[in-house]
Amino acid sequence: MKNKIIIAIDGHSSTGKSTAAKQLAAHLHYVYVDTGAMYRAVAFFALSENMIKEDQLDRVALVDQLPSLTIYFKHNPVTDRADVYLNDKNIEKDIRTLEVSNTVSQIAAISEVRAKLVEQQKAMGKEKGIVMDGRDIGSVVFPEAELKIFMTADPEVRAQRRYDELTGRGDHVSYDEVLKNVLERDHIDSTREDSPLVQLPDAKLLDTSHMNREEQFEQLVRWSKEAINKASA
Repeated sequence: MKNKIIIAIDGHSSTGKSTAAKQLAAHLHYVYVDTGAMYRAVAFFALSENMIKEDQLDRVALVDQLPSLTIYFKHNPVTDRADVYLNDKNIEKDIRTLEVSNTVSQIAAISEVRAKLVEQQKAMGKEKGIVMDGRDIGSVVFPEAELKIFMTADPEVRAQRRYDELTGRGDHVSYDEVLKNVLERDHIDSTREDSPLVQLPDAKLLDTSHMNREEQFEQLVRWSKEAINKASA
């Protein structure tokens, strides 16, 4: 664990957290964990099992099925990234739809779901040398993290990025419905009772509204080097 730290990146949806965290982990030779993908996996499961009808989730049914869910990441040699698996099935592409995006914040607000996934996430960081992004990584999963970062951007900017991503891969969505999804997720994530999205006093703020990926990466590397040097002193 010498010279290795825990880097916790929290923030709003579509701020570029996962891309930046993935890039940073590769640069530092750290393990990267996309916790949002874990919640998306549970959301995908609920949708697949018809537990959501007319926007109403059968919470009891989902909680009953939680013990049967096994979520893990496995390296994909074709894309050179870690894909998420649910009960040994690769669901990486399935969890990136707008339908899942519209459901995931509701799923993430369920205490039993959070307890199950947070337990797994804590175990992943025992050896340090990890970059993890999500909504409550610095506040709940790793409050002892040597580096905490909070990423944000204007809602309209985030909606445009998400819209471009979805339409770029062939999804038929409108900008207005994507913006609506961004705003709704912000509200749910920030007001839920269990582990709401908050910017901690000791977290460094990274507003990506007017930053490209290279600029974001360079700032994250600077902060990471400072934190690693401080931890090694």
